[in-house]
Amino acid sequence: MISREKKAEAIAKLARDKKDVGSPEVQVSILTERIKEVTEHVKQNKHDFMAKRGLMQMVGQRKKLLKYLEKTNFEVYKKTISELGLRK
Repeated sequence: MISREKKAEAIAKLARDKKDVGSPEVQVSILTERIKEVTEHVKQNKHDFMAKRGLMQMVGQRKKLLKYLEKTNFEVYKKTISELGLRK
């Protein structure tokens, strides 16, 4: 589970304004933090197949959000990719 502090940092990193928690770039940022945590868990617990399944679902959701961002607002997409250190 992602902590409140990490989630707040992820939101602040890409938020459009002070109260923004639902824009696609913020959702991608939060998902990225969750993916990092679950990846570490799966590395330590190789037989936790439910965690692996959840990880794959999160990766798929992030991929869909990034595809949407790329189609609708390419500049924000590029900023999000570079800010989070993701590769295309």
